[in-house]
Amino acid sequence: MNGPKIIFTIPIFEGIPVTETVTNSWMIMGAIFIFCFFVTRRLQIQPKGVQTLLEKFVQAVYRMVEQTMGPDKLGFAPYIGTLFTFSLLCSLSSLVGMRPPTADFNTTLGWALVTFMLVQVNAIRKKGVRGWLHGFIEPLPLMLPLNIISEVANPISLSFRHFGNIAAGMAITSLIYGGLASLTAMIFEGLQIPILQVGIPAFLSIYFDLLTSGLQAFIFCMLTMVFIAMAMD
Repeated sequence: MNGPKIIFTIPIFEGIPVTETVTNSWMIMGAIFIFCFFVTRRLQIQPKGVQTLLEKFVQAVYRMVEQTMGPDKLGFAPYIGTLFTFSLLCSLSSLVGMRPPTADFNTTLGWALVTFMLVQVNAIRKKGVRGWLHGFIEPLPLMLPLNIISEVANPISLSFRHFGNIAAGMAITSLIYGGLASLTAMIFEGLQIPILQVGIPAFLSIYFDLLTSGLQAFIFCMLTMVFIAMAMD
C-alpha cells in the first residue's frame, strides 16, 4: 500500500508538500460545516426529519459522556461528539473513492496528542501542579519511570490502534481487488472488464468500511473519555 500522494506544494520555506490526507481532511471538514450551516438555519421547537436525528445523536453523546465520565464532565461532550463524527466520516470516505485520512498515522497521532494535552491540562486544573506531579510517584516513588512511560504510551497506543485497523482494512481491500482482477484475466482470457470485482468486495466493505470505521471511532472516543476522567479523579 502506497502512502498519501502529494497533491500540490506551497512555495514557501523551500516548498511545503500538501498530501491527499490534508486535502481530504479539509474536504470532510468543509462538508461537515456546510451540512451544519444549512441544517441549523431552520430549527424548530418540534423537531422533524434530520433535526430529529441530530438531536438524538447529541443526546446520545451527552448520555455517553455522563455515564462514562460523570455528570460533572458534560463540558467534554462537544469535543467527544466532534471527534467521533470526524473520525467516522474520515474512515468512511473510502466508500466514495477517497483515501481515508485515518489511514495516515499523522492524523490519528494528531488527535491522540490533543487528547494527551487535554488529559494533562485537566489533571493540573483539577489537582494543581503539586498533585499532578505527585501522581507520578504513586503508589511508590520507584514507580516514577513506569508511570512516565505509561503516560507517554497512551497517545501512541491510541493512535496506532485507530490507524492500524483502518490502514489494514484498506490494504486488504486493495489486495482483494487486485487479486480479483488477476483472477478475472485468468478465467476470462481477453476480457478487459474485471467482472469478479463486482459484488464480492461489497460484502467485505460492510466489515472493513462500515463496522470497523464505527467501532474504531467509538473506541477512540471511549478511551479519550476514560483517560481524561481518570486524570481528573
